[in-house]
Amino acid sequence: MEPVKKKKTTKEIVYDQIKNAILTGMIPKQKMLTETSLAETLETSRTPIREAVSELLKEGLLVHIPRKGFKVREITESEKEQIIFLRRSIEAEGLRKLAKVVSNEQIELLREIVNRQEEAMAANNRIKYIELDQFFHRKILEFADQNLLERILKEVYNLTRLIGHTALMKEGRMEEVIREHKEIIDALENHDESKATELMIDHLEKTWETVRSVENN
Repeated sequence: MEPVKKKKTTKEIVYDQIKNAILTGMIPKQKMLTETSLAETLETSRTPIREAVSELLKEGLLVHIPRKGFKVREITESEKEQIIFLRRSIEAEGLRKLAKVVSNEQIELLREIVNRQEEAMAANNRIKYIELDQFFHRKILEFADQNLLERILKEVYNLTRLIGHTALMKEGRMEEVIREHKEIIDALENHDESKATELMIDHLEKTWETVRSVENN
């Protein structure tokens, strides 16, 4: 027997479509959105639109503009610097803790996540690829028993996703990310705390360098 697959509600379908459009850059940053315009575009009622927009506002992917509507959240240069600082600090600490105690089962799970990333890349599914990227980074903190840091990273990652697709626009970056993830796993498997943290910091720096180079072109 196979698990029963639950059909998605209209709200879930609407949520997925709007979120996909946000994360792939299909919605221009300056474009003003309204429940009416979204309902007309997606050919549905305003109720599932309102519910989906409410979720996206909570996630920080949309912002409300009084008396006008909604627009995609823009990340300032200052916020970008704060994000990279937080991610470097949080994820380096997670790897330092995990390298000492990581189990074979945890290593295998991390490898499985990267394998699924490769499948998403082959299918050109950027949204799935980015979701698995987040899963990989959060699992490291979970395995390291850094639950508070994991929750903070989740909030930071909501903002990171808004610019994550920008980095993937660079030819070959998706393959580079997978290779860098594999190198981090290898260092963890060898319980090499110094190498693992060095690789993670380098991985994050390369991603942000790619974002800056793409945005400046």
